[in-house]
Amino acid sequence: MNVSFSAQESLSLSLQEPLPTLQHYLRQPQRLVTAIADPQLMETLGENRFRLKMRPLSFLELYHFQPTVTLKVWANSAGTVYLESEDCKIRGIDYINHRFALTLKGRLAPYRRDQETLLQGKADLTVSVDLPQALWLTPAPLLEMAVQGLLRGVLGRIKQRLLVQLLEDYRRWSGQAQEPAGPILVNGSLDPALEG
Repeated sequence: MNVSFSAQESLSLSLQEPLPTLQHYLRQPQRLVTAIADPQLMETLGENRFRLKMRPLSFLELYHFQPTVTLKVWANSAGTVYLESEDCKIRGIDYINHRFALTLKGRLAPYRRDQETLLQGKADLTVSVDLPQALWLTPAPLLEMAVQGLLRGVLGRIKQRLLVQLLEDYRRWSGQAQEPAGPILVNGSLDPALEG
């Protein structure tokens, strides 16, 4: 029995940074990859391609596995960064490895609005898998809830690393002091990491 599940995550930051500086930074797509991935679990393949090992995952406490995804990451002249999965392998469960497909597409782009620079992004994650027979009798709502939780967790960790690691790397790269030039707004609210 083949099933598919999807999840989305979006990101919106308001920065007091010059747009051209941010665009120049984002035209280096490897910086996005090093922000979302643990460097110890990442391998550069060349030509803007990277192999990322995710941290081990558990599904319904029955299956333990570690996805490894090959990503293509590139940027255009405006500093918009795109990422797309090319391949995925599942370590730990051979049955699923041969019957599993993962599609990840993402985009992160800087914009100028009034006196602020916005950094907006979106990621779409879809998985398809032939379920092992042991899961065929699992109630569909329970199965969907578990898979959606797993997918949202993966996208949520990527978003959190972008909010922290990418901004820290940008500040180091741009030579700014540790304190931001202005407040950082996340989806219209002050970044919780900067509150008291």
